[in-house]
Amino acid sequence: MNTLTRIAVLALVLFVTQARAQEFTGVATYKSKRKVNVKLDSTQVSSEMHQKMMDMLKKQFEKTYILTFNKEESVYKEEESLGAPQAGGMEVVMINTGGADILYKNTKEERYTNQNDVFGKIFLIKDKLKKLDWQFGSETKNIGEYTCYKATITRERPKIVGGISVNGDKDLDEEKEPEMENVTITAWYTPQIPVNNGPGDYYGLPGLILEVNDGSETVICSKIVINPKNEVEITEPKKGKKVTKEEFDSIMEKKLEEMKEQYSPKRGKGNGQQIEIRIGG
Repeated sequence: MNTLTRIAVLALVLFVTQARAQEFTGVATYKSKRKVNVKLDSTQVSSEMHQKMMDMLKKQFEKTYILTFNKEESVYKEEESLGAPQAGGMEVVMINTGGADILYKNTKEERYTNQNDVFGKIFLIKDKLKKLDWQFGSETKNIGEYTCYKATITRERPKIVGGISVNGDKDLDEEKEPEMENVTITAWYTPQIPVNNGPGDYYGLPGLILEVNDGSETVICSKIVINPKNEVEITEPKKGKKVTKEEFDSIMEKKLEEMKEQYSPKRGKGNGQQIEIRIGG
């Protein structure tokens, strides 16, 4: 084989390799579980009702998410949304201030778009992806057929995430700054799937993140299809009022204050028991 032919073959191999890398797509299914430990006043809630509520909440937090991804982009959303949980005559108001209905990430451009339907109004939160200072470990484990490596990161978050109110618990009405704590988050990623992505807002590791545990919630991949037969569509959300993360947080705080007023027995509303559980930051 002469030099010219060798160069032509090498160029063809490089072209095919780059084309395959650009076409690399996948669909990953994740399951989430959250520890639930809600303490209520035994004079207001019977032990039987308390247990029913715990079982109901554990089921409510068992969610399925789909991550559709290529080398640079991804869309992460819940497979199906359940209605507000009920337990006998008790009404439970679930508020997730840190979630997303549709989360689009572009790791190359280091930005994200979060489409969120809150109280019937659609918001489009567009902002830069936060840099994650991962610490790499030497431990490995298998998740399905993939060899995964451990990485950790420390984040600051409220020590008591949210509030719980039974018939207007005075602790929830008090205005005070939440105590903060540092939480270690553990991720398991696999270089066998060479994408800089993962569930939720996690990214930045040399391989797809298959499991994340923040101490209270575990999200783990249960199924992966690489380069599926059907074409993978990754579309950035466009519908909704455009706001920054700070603007959205401010709007949520105002809405939560309005809800506390609405469910407060002081206004003569809610003759039964209302419990508010707030998840997120």
